Parts: sequence; C-alpha cells; structure tokens
Amino acid sequence: MYTIDLNSDLGEGFGAYTIGSDGDILKHVTSANIACGFHAGDPVVMNKTVALAAGNGVAMGAHPGLPDLVGFGRRTMAVTPEEAYAMVVYQVGALAAFAKTQGRSLQHVKPHGALYNMAVKDAALAAAVARAVHDIDSNLILFGLAGSQLIVQGEKNGTADGQRGICRPHLSAGRIVDAAQPGRCYGDRREHRYQPRPAHDYRRRRPGTERGGYSRPG
Repeated sequence: MYTIDLNSDLGEGFGAYTIGSDGDILKHVTSANIACGFHAGDPVVMNKTVALAAGNGVAMGAHPGLPDLVGFGRRTMAVTPEEAYAMVVYQVGALAAFAKTQGRSLQHVKPHGALYNMAVKDAALAAAVARAVHDIDSNLILFGLAGSQLIVQGEKNGTADGQRGICRPHLSAGRIVDAAQPGRCYGDRREHRYQPRPAHDYRRRRPGTERGGYSRPG
C-alpha cells in the first residue's frame, strides 16, 4: 500500500518570537521537520514542538541547518566535512533527546536550507551529513533531493530517501531554486508555468506505525 506523506517544516520560533501556526498545521500533516536551534528554534520551542507533534500522532524528523539565525540558514557558508558532521550530530542528538522525553523516537532527518542545497553537489559534505545520520541511528531516514549527492552518499549506508517538494520550483537539473533568488516560491503562474511538475514523495507505510511512519522504498 502506498500513501502520500504531507510534510512540513516546524518549530521555527525562538525566544520572544512566535513564527508560524504549528498547532494548526500539525492537525493536517503526517510528518514534521523540526528546527534544531541553529537556523531557527531554541530548546523551549523544540520541546514544545515535539510535544505537539507527539500529541497529534505526527512522525518527527530533525531539520538541522547551518549556524545562521539571522539568515535563517539559507546563506552558503564555508564549512568542512568535519564541521558538518559535528553540526548534524549536535542538532539531531538534541532533538532526539526531546523526543525521548515524550516516549517517541525520530523517524527522519532533512537538512535545511543552504546545508541541503550544498549537499546536492558537494560529495564530501554530503558524505559527512549521511555518516552523521547513520552514526546517530541507522534506522533514521535521510531526506534529500532526488539525484543529489546527499542521496548517493546516503544510499551507501542505507539511510537515503529521495524527494521533491511542491512549494519550491525546480531547475532543469533537478535542483531547488535558491531561496535568495527571484521566483524562489510558487505564486506567480507566469513565472512558473514552464516548471516541471513536482513529484510527490511516495513511500511504503510500515504496519502499526504512527501517521507518517514510512520505510524506504523497496
């Protein structure tokens, strides 16, 4: 049996700032990518978002990004594979701990913003991210752009799952339009009428899992 996973980025508020309507969104999605404090979120927001997701039966995933709160993690940074590995372990490990307090575990990891886009072409960086995810928990699913180095490297250790989103246009090479560029989001039909139709992310449901619990395509 196949089904569609409705996935959303959540937990993006921090400190005195409330961003988004996580409680409302969680009523309609099956899985969530929760910010881990680098590009957005903070310990209190992470804890609250995990609790909300658990209460709604939504599968949880970590959304690690670059340490760029001002730029929302969307600005390219010069990071080494060693730094990328440590950043991912640090962020995913923190969210996994919050999930554990709710009697839950993480389903997946989806890198955020510039980290996600950098890992499309940079094999060494992608390998470091994939290794970090595998070292934390080999059962975690690594989300990445279909055909990217992140998927290539993830498949080497059995964690990868290719996907394409429906909210961001894609270039002919399959890459997502950079968030800093014009036309970064759908909205103007004149700009995007020639965009390829985004592919939905189909995955096989594991029997007995909560909403959004999917295995890798078999």
